[in-house]
Amino acid sequence: MVKLIHTLADHGDDVNCCAFSFSLLATCSLDKTIRLYSLHDFTELPHSPLKFHTYAVHCCCFSPSGHILASCSTDGTTVLWNTENGQMLAVMEQPSGSPVRVCQFSPDSRCLTSGAADGTVVLWNAQSYKLYRCGSVKDGSLVACAFSPNGSFFVTGSSCGDLTVWDDKMRCLHSEKAHDLGITCCDFSSQPVSDEEQGLQFFRLASCGQDCQVKIWIVSFTHILGFELKYKSTLSGHCAPVLACAFSHDGQMLVSGECKAAAVVFQNTENILHTLTQHTRYVTTCAFAPNTLLLATGSMDKTVNIWQFDLETLYQARSTEDQLKQFTEDWSEEDVSTWLCAQDLKDLVGIFKMNNIDGKELLNLTKESLADDLKIDGYSYEKEAIENWITVLTPNRTLKMHQ
Repeated sequence: MVKLIHTLADHGDDVNCCAFSFSLLATCSLDKTIRLYSLHDFTELPHSPLKFHTYAVHCCCFSPSGHILASCSTDGTTVLWNTENGQMLAVMEQPSGSPVRVCQFSPDSRCLTSGAADGTVVLWNAQSYKLYRCGSVKDGSLVACAFSPNGSFFVTGSSCGDLTVWDDKMRCLHSEKAHDLGITCCDFSSQPVSDEEQGLQFFRLASCGQDCQVKIWIVSFTHILGFELKYKSTLSGHCAPVLACAFSHDGQMLVSGECKAAAVVFQNTENILHTLTQHTRYVTTCAFAPNTLLLATGSMDKTVNIWQFDLETLYQARSTEDQLKQFTEDWSEEDVSTWLCAQDLKDLVGIFKMNNIDGKELLNLTKESLADDLKIDGYSYEKEAIENWITVLTPNRTLKMHQ
């Protein structure tokens, strides 16, 4: 199951984008502001909202470390912010002055792209804040952008429906019509697909558009064999324009948001797991948290909904127990604390932090260690809840937990 655990209603106008870091959620809006929330309890940070833009903020994204947030606006600027104190680090003006619709960090944090309404795309040096390269598409506004997980190329999507692929030197590698009525969003799965026979890695790309479709593409790029983009499939489930799409961190789920106020969660880009219908207007943005069980959806109804997947649903979405275990092993101590809070176990956060319980330690907990090492009462609600969750986390240890 997936349940709605929190609704944020601080923006005064349409929510255009939301993004997660490991500890924060960022949202931006037509109301010209960016807001930052803690994932512990979804309270707004003291230095939020972030204010500089003079017109609507269309997109926001975290650097991979989460220490920097980028935002872009109709005012023609892309701004970098220090997420710890809200300080503005840089204001980067689109050379043409055109409204900036999308921005995205490279996986190594060295570069940032900004795409504008006039079709120009700029690759910025994210350390010096200087323009590195600039290009443009033939037709339409740039409204979508995604870097490949290895950072060797990135893809832009235009309002005319074209997917354009660029290498890290801003050379155009490929362009083709993907959606007849215009692209609205695109996203790469961070998990590559391997071809052991050829020794190659491929990436899955999702794109969505005004044609009411979500499409899956297989992308490969090597300096020897060159670039290849192959259409794989179209996902059924939408009957209205699709405005947003995002892969989960492990690539096992894909969420998309449409104009009928619904967000659809797909399993392995095939089967529909859930249809979320709590928004009252168009779902404009959606994002999965990294290494946690949270999903955020934003809407023209001015709200952001926070959803939590239970581990049993997550387990169904994974093909093997090893993948589930690997997912949990990647959790930091902060991720474990966030997970505890989401399970109404806030009272245990201090104990777990004191004992430095990260994902690997969580998987190693036993009935005995809960009582002996963590001193959690043998008959408490907290102890029973933890035992039940760990049973789901590690199904092969059921007997050990409940013997």
